[in-house]
Amino acid sequence: MTKYQTLLYYCYSRIENAEKFAADHLEFCKSLGLVGRIIVADEGLNGTVSGTPEACKVYMEAIYADGRFNHTDFKIDNVEQPSFAKMHCRYKPEIVHSGLRDPNIIDPTKETGKYLEPKEFMEMKDREDVVILDVRSNYEHSVGRFKNAVTLDINNFREFPEKVKELEHLKGKKILTYCTGGIKCEKASALLLKEGFEEVYQLHGGIIKYGKEVGGVDFEGDCYVFDNRVTVPINKVNPTIVSTCRNCGKPTKKMINCANPRCNDHFTQCDECGWEMEGCCSKECQSVPYKRKYDGTGYYAKLSSYTLAH
Repeated sequence: MTKYQTLLYYCYSRIENAEKFAADHLEFCKSLGLVGRIIVADEGLNGTVSGTPEACKVYMEAIYADGRFNHTDFKIDNVEQPSFAKMHCRYKPEIVHSGLRDPNIIDPTKETGKYLEPKEFMEMKDREDVVILDVRSNYEHSVGRFKNAVTLDINNFREFPEKVKELEHLKGKKILTYCTGGIKCEKASALLLKEGFEEVYQLHGGIIKYGKEVGGVDFEGDCYVFDNRVTVPINKVNPTIVSTCRNCGKPTKKMINCANPRCNDHFTQCDECGWEMEGCCSKECQSVPYKRKYDGTGYYAKLSSYTLAH
């Protein structure tokens, strides 16, 4: 019997008085015993929540009953333990930080790349007139990505608009965009269309849905996720490991945060180096007196008050 579930979802839909909605929604989630992280903005919702199957069912029913979020596509994972320690629901300017907040410039509810369901994406991705574009950040695609995908050297999604000019040579090709759950592709594909790319598509439901519906074929490595699990396996057909340990170079798919909170870098590190380096990315980081205690996971829910003070 499934102990817990984790729901990944987003929905672009205008929310009036979104700050109050966020506060009320936080109390609702807590009443269900859910933990997770939800971003609320005027443009919609972006969340990952975790709890019992019963609580998750009630939550999904409430989202659909609202009326504004009927087209929400929940990706559901069965997990042994909740994927977060606490429940957070915060109001922010965007549900994914892109710097493209003006709906007169980019509005995913009006124009965005054409959805491809996982089977359609799988059948189309290897064609000669197609380019697969990963719109995620470096630390995400370093641990896993589609075979032959074009990746961008960006530290976060708000750098994507500046990188579009580097893709000019791909005009004339069919551009298949993808990300973890689909949310970044909504704005990325919309921006590509605005910049003159004529045929732009997006993987509906992202990597997570692709893994569930077609077995993750040709996705190399694991998928980075924004919760305690850090990465999850996707490919059940022809899995590979594409990432290597930063310290020794040995193949590993384990990604952690540096134990030095001032660094906090996302990087791949094998278990052997993890214990030897105490979860740090370098000897310099290992030498700091305020580093966090490494427990083998490399995941830290929050910084301690001592760490913040120092």
